[in-house]
Amino acid sequence: MNQLEKLFQDSSINIWVKLRGGFLIVLGYLLSPLCWWNDLLFNLPIAYFFGYLCSFLSPKLLAPCTIIGYWLSNVIGILMIQFGAGDIFKQESQQHNLKKEIFNTVVSSTVYTLVIIFLIQLKIIDTPLLFTNG
Repeated sequence: MNQLEKLFQDSSINIWVKLRGGFLIVLGYLLSPLCWWNDLLFNLPIAYFFGYLCSFLSPKLLAPCTIIGYWLSNVIGILMIQFGAGDIFKQESQQHNLKKEIFNTVVSSTVYTLVIIFLIQLKIIDTPLLFTNG
């Protein structure tokens, strides 16, 4: 294989990795708490569906599992952004601490979710008919 063919093959692989990274960033942004309008269109329907599935086990699980689903969608969104950015901006010499990145993501998403729950409890954010029993 000559040098030009090897360069072309390496650059085409690199393009696919960067496209994958861009896709992960966009999808992660839509799921993450960084996007201010995403909750109504993405996170709450995903969270409610997760809670609905859990409610088959017990009807009392709807609300707690909806909160867990909301939290998970935010965590997954932030992780997707991180992995996508890693694909786009990756340098071979850089070391990544995956455990630290996941820990920071879980902590920040948990704080964000607790703030949202607090605002709902204080009736600052209204959730009409979302958690009614009938």
